[in-house]
Formats: sequence, structure tokens, C-alpha cells
Amino acid sequence: MTANDWQPMITPGHYFSRIARGLARVGDARLRPLGFATAQLPVLSALADGKQMSQADLARWAKVEQPSMAQLLARLERDGLVRRETHPDDRRSSLISLTDAARKKLPAGREVLRQGNKEATRGLSAAEVKTLLALLQRVSANVDAME
Repeated sequence: MTANDWQPMITPGHYFSRIARGLARVGDARLRPLGFATAQLPVLSALADGKQMSQADLARWAKVEQPSMAQLLARLERDGLVRRETHPDDRRSSLISLTDAARKKLPAGREVLRQGNKEATRGLSAAEVKTLLALLQRVSANVDAME
């Protein structure tokens, strides 16, 4: 393939991006009545079951930059979904944890995302979904290695 015949519409990256944006739009619309957004659920899930994490640890876990995580946490705190407590070993750092309100709504948020994934893979057999997941995990590992 030469530079002149590159066709982005037939590349995996195009579909990864298109699917991610579509799932985020649908997820945001479905999560809005719960007071959640798609981008928040991974962080809220990481803090489930009484876990506490620092902002730096959450940023590494979610694979986002510190400023992006700071903005996300500020919104979550503003909306009453997380709270910050001074880190017992480092007074300059905070530990982030879920509020009771977030803990109560989180199962419903997870169900919204589960349903969205089920709809997105409609028409695929269980074996095909398993194969798709295995392939996506390999691509994800390749992308991680590129960074």
C-alpha cells in the first residue's frame, strides 16, 4: 500500500475509534439519569468495595494523564460521588474513595454498561465474543507496547 492509496475506512483503528465514540455517546445518554458518565465508571469501579486510591494511582490505572484525572476527580467530588481524605503517610497527597451515594448507584451504572456491551455484540455467538475479546486484548497489549 502506498501513501496515495491509504483508505482509513478499512483500518482497524478507524473502527476502534468509531466504536469507542459510539459506545461513549450511548453510555452517556443511558447513564445520565443516574448522574454518571461513561468516563467516570472505570474510576468508580476501581474504588468499589471501600477501596481508596491516590490520584496518581488512579491516573496510572486508568491510563490517563494526571491533569485529566484531576479534572475527572474534581467533577466527581463536585457531584458528591467521591471524597478526598489526607493520605496518612503523605500529607501532600489525598486518598480518593466513593461516597455512599456513589456506592448505591454503581450497580445500576454497571448494568447499563453490561447491557450496552450485550447490544453491541448482538448477533455474535459466545465463541465469537470470546475470540473478539482475545483479539482485542492482544491489540491492546500491542498498543501498550507502542507507548
